Amino acid sequence: MRISQKVRKILSYYESDNPGTKANLARILSHGRLGGTGRLVILPVDQGFEHGPARSFAPNPAAYDPHYHFQLAIDAGLSAYAAPLGMIEAGADSFAGAIPTILKVNSANSLSTNKDQAVHGSVQDALRLGCSAIGFTIYPASEDQYELMEEIRELAEEAKACGLAVVIWSYPRGGTLSRDGETAVDICAYAAHIAALLGAHIIKVKPPTEHLELEAAKRVYQAQKIDISTLVKRVAHVVQATFNGRRLVVFSGGEAKDLDGLFNEVRAIRDGGATGSIIGRNTFQRPKADALKMLDTVIRIYQGKA
Repeated sequence: MRISQKVRKILSYYESDNPGTKANLARILSHGRLGGTGRLVILPVDQGFEHGPARSFAPNPAAYDPHYHFQLAIDAGLSAYAAPLGMIEAGADSFAGAIPTILKVNSANSLSTNKDQAVHGSVQDALRLGCSAIGFTIYPASEDQYELMEEIRELAEEAKACGLAVVIWSYPRGGTLSRDGETAVDICAYAAHIAALLGAHIIKVKPPTEHLELEAAKRVYQAQKIDISTLVKRVAHVVQATFNGRRLVVFSGGEAKDLDGLFNEVRAIRDGGATGSIIGRNTFQRPKADALKMLDTVIRIYQGKA
């Protein structure tokens, strides 16, 4: 595996990590069509746990098969594939070494009203399955947020000691947060900063809106004239909140949207200086040929070609 100067620069930001963890980060950053560029496009398939199988896969029945997602990520030339334990196990042998994998070790489900997540995978599972990283979701603002933070502290400590990278999904929700507040720019930046403080190597957040949720934060944004007028500016602000860009930040794709909307969002993420995209339902709910065509355009946008 050839390590580009861009990737070496990124690895230098992680000053406390051992060679094993840096090697796994390099593996993710060097794989696929964006390998070596410092950009990432990741396929996450944890939606079956979160939303149920029919809501996730019925629009494209081929996606019920875990092998479908491995092959889709490989055929598209993506950077990595993230999924819960059972999905990774179901293709671990057939696709061993074919693409870096991220074991999503906790999940929620739509049958519960709690803003919490159950831990259902381990660092040892990730090692056994040849994964490059573990993934974990926290819900800043929820009543269970501190428990989630304590859980990832323990898991991250073990993962890093074993040479694995840590990816944190930081999704504010619950508590007194409004629905609009979940994607407010002040809240998204706060959530990304919390993930960085918790020791994440890669941080996943949602694209921020222009809404400001907290009155105390609103006063600061206005007084300091922080420009949040465009998605490019808001993305740049979230990146700034992650140690001034010293951590890798990827933005989720959310629910399926029209292609023009998706591509414009990706351009804003690129121009705002973020690392890339982690796109699930917008990918696997389309027929495979359409998904590959869409991902080709997304990758070319990050390459500066579209």
